[in-house]
Amino acid sequence: MQQTDIFGKVFLPICVLCCALLVLFSLIATPNQAMAEENDMGAIGAKLADPLGELWSINFNLELLKTYDGDINKGDPKLGSDTIFQPVMAIPLAGEGESEFRLITRPIIPLIFSQPVPTGFDEFDHKTGIGDMQLPLVFSVPNKYAGNWILGAGPVGMFPTATEDELGKDQWAAGTAVALGYKTKKWTGVLFHNHFWKIGESGQDENTPDINQGSLLYQFIYNLPDAWQVGTNPTITYDIQASSGNKWNVPVGLFVGKTTKIGKVPVNIKAGVEYSVVSQEDFGKLFAFRLQVTPVIPRMIKEPLFGK
Repeated sequence: MQQTDIFGKVFLPICVLCCALLVLFSLIATPNQAMAEENDMGAIGAKLADPLGELWSINFNLELLKTYDGDINKGDPKLGSDTIFQPVMAIPLAGEGESEFRLITRPIIPLIFSQPVPTGFDEFDHKTGIGDMQLPLVFSVPNKYAGNWILGAGPVGMFPTATEDELGKDQWAAGTAVALGYKTKKWTGVLFHNHFWKIGESGQDENTPDINQGSLLYQFIYNLPDAWQVGTNPTITYDIQASSGNKWNVPVGLFVGKTTKIGKVPVNIKAGVEYSVVSQEDFGKLFAFRLQVTPVIPRMIKEPLFGK
C-alpha cells in the first residue's frame, strides 16, 4: 500500500473517529462552574461569538455541496465537501475576571472528504485526506482595558501535514494573527486576519511558489430571543503568488443559528449558505452549504498559569 493510500484510507478514518470521541466526551462531561452558572443559552451563544472569549469549545465547520468552476472546466460545476475540526482553548495566563490575560489557540485541522483537482483541461480527479494544519496563538487584551472592543494578536504557524500533494503546499510557514472586533449585548462584529510567509519546505516539489497568502474571517452575529442568532461569517482567502485573476476568493453568506442543550452541554448549531462574488478564474469555489456544530466543553486549565 502506498503512503497516500495509508493516510487516506487509514489515518483519515482514525482522525474522524477521534473527533467523534471528543464530541462524545464533551456531551457526557460534567459542566464546570462557569457553565453551570450560565444557564441562559442566549448568553452562551453570545460568548461563543467572541473568538477571544473565555469558553472552551470544539467547532466542526462542515462545508457540504461545495461547487467549483472556472475557465478550465467546460462541464457542470464540480462538487466537493470537507470539514474544519477546530478546538478552541482559552488558556488563562494571569489575573481573573475582567482582568484576565488569555492565550487563545484555535488550531485548524482540515479534513477533506472530496476535493476536485484539475489534472488537465476539463480533466479532474478527486482527492481525500488531511490538509495543511494551522495553529494561531493569540494573546487577548483583558475586558478591563478593552471595554467592548475585542483585541488580540500573536503568531500563527502552518505545517505541511497534507496527505496528498494537491491538498497542501509542502512548506512550513509562519506569520501573524490579528483579531479586531466590537461587541454589545445584541451583536458581535469581528475581523480575524491570518497571513503566512514560507519559512521552510518539506521538499517534494521545488517548483511550488513560496507561500505568501492569508485569510480574513469577517463575522457579524445578531442575537435574537430564545437563543437564536442570525448573521454572516465567511472567510476571504488570497494568495499573492497566484497568477492574475486567481489571487482572491471572496464569499458572502448568511446563517441562522441556535444554542441549545444536548445532554448536559450547550451546543451552538448554525446552518447557512455562501456564494463567492469573487472567485479564481481558472478554477475556484463558488457555492457552499455550511453546517457548524460547536459543543462547549469544560475548561481544562482553570487557574491562571502565572497567578491571579
